[in-house]
Amino acid sequence: METAVTAPRQKIITKIEANPALASRKNSNRPLNVAAYCRVSTDAEDQINSYRAQVSYYTEHINQNPKWRFVNVYADEGITGTMVKKRDGFLKMIRDCEKGKIDMILTKSVSRFARNIVDSISYVRKLKAMGIGIYFEEQNIDSLKEDSETYIGIYSVMAQSESENISANISWGIRKRMQNGTYACRFNMLGYRKEKGETEPRIIPEEAEVVRNIFKMYDEGHSLDQIKAYLESKSIKTPTGKPVWSKENIRKMLTNEKYVGDVIYQKTYRTDCISKHTKINRGERTKYLVSNNHPAIVDRDLFNAVQAELVRRSSKRKTSDKTLTSLGKYSGKYALSELLICAECGSPYKRKTWTQGDEKRIYWRCLSRIEHGKKYCPYSKGLEENKLHSAICRALKAAMNENAEALALIKANLAYAVTGDEANLDLGAIEKRIKEATKEMENYMASYRNTGGDKTRYLECIQKVADEIKSLRAQEATAKAKLEKSTEVNSEIKRLCDWLDSHDTTFSEYDDMVIRRVVECIKVFKDGTIKVITKFGTEATETV
Repeated sequence: METAVTAPRQKIITKIEANPALASRKNSNRPLNVAAYCRVSTDAEDQINSYRAQVSYYTEHINQNPKWRFVNVYADEGITGTMVKKRDGFLKMIRDCEKGKIDMILTKSVSRFARNIVDSISYVRKLKAMGIGIYFEEQNIDSLKEDSETYIGIYSVMAQSESENISANISWGIRKRMQNGTYACRFNMLGYRKEKGETEPRIIPEEAEVVRNIFKMYDEGHSLDQIKAYLESKSIKTPTGKPVWSKENIRKMLTNEKYVGDVIYQKTYRTDCISKHTKINRGERTKYLVSNNHPAIVDRDLFNAVQAELVRRSSKRKTSDKTLTSLGKYSGKYALSELLICAECGSPYKRKTWTQGDEKRIYWRCLSRIEHGKKYCPYSKGLEENKLHSAICRALKAAMNENAEALALIKANLAYAVTGDEANLDLGAIEKRIKEATKEMENYMASYRNTGGDKTRYLECIQKVADEIKSLRAQEATAKAKLEKSTEVNSEIKRLCDWLDSHDTTFSEYDDMVIRRVVECIKVFKDGTIKVITKFGTEATETV
């Protein structure tokens, strides 16, 4: 077999010309391309005048020298010298140096070039490696000379130290204003406006109504996703004017104490004046709470209830074995997802849809039974949704039938739930016993009047019950005084009682919002009965 003969490769050589701007630097007789850099750190009028004077001076100074060619005056106005990344003029100058457009830079002083020793030395070395010198007029230093770096380093340390001293003095002044409650904070948020020169923010009524709706919706059980969908469906824009809301922005609104009229100073802080890295203050620095600082948009009781609900939802544990993390997820779609519990295994119930042909039924099933079959929960019952809703309404009607009479018990249970003090439970028991003892006395009095025989026995019984009622009244007064002193308890009681007065509690129809507000949990037993436990400490059992 003959081997194929390959033609010899022919090399192709292409000449790539040198960059004229870079190659011409070695020519000592050529005119130098000279630029200047100037910077002022504040927007004060005298600083702006200084800035304009520097630009004018360097433009004229470079053009007057026949051996120099004017490139540009790079400037940063109202920008700190401690961070290079925010100085657009400086960075543009460095890019032009890398492109070979500049041979020499003039600047007033080391502190104008940079107030950060690391940035100062690193950029001096970088430019020096490219053959570009920096002339600092105030210190009379040329960075291309051999001993220049030592002097530049000394002056850079002095400039950085000066910045640190200025920063410390400013921080001290800010802290003093925070302590006095006179520090002016920003109000770039939905519901408020604060223009320059105004001492107090103004409430924008239409925006304030949106804020209140957000808080109410969350308190009534809506999820962040549902609130987000509501806001976008109503074409309500974010504080920055965007049509799309994020859940994180809504969460920040719900935790913002400014909506209740308070301000917390120093929630964040800067670690140092050089890096300017901002951190959340988790206790490393002192915070200052100023209460009633400005007009509130949201009622304080509602705000506190929302904070408690945020904590409750964030502390939920997982309910399904199929989830990857140990954290649970709040469901705002159906109230029963949070409330319906299997009494046999303790797992929550889950809403399922059963379809066969055109027939469709909604039912609720134990989550453990769904995921593991009869292995862990062999006796739990599946409940048809319509029948379940009806049973819950009947149970609530029975539990709340004597609402006025049970108010003392409700208050006692609420007080115990809020404070954890078992003494609060005594009030309900005391009032119940007073009512029973009063009825006993009425019976003894009737017997005393009607009997024709010896009345001594009845008099002794009447005296004994009277002494007991007197003792109970004293205990009741003590318990009530203690309860009335608790602002937290009374605000929660008032909130729930007001809610009961303003809503239909006949439970003629099932309503997710009402169920969320009234029901603590619902236990489902294997015989098909449910036990509805209300947030007021009452309960009722009903067959589905």
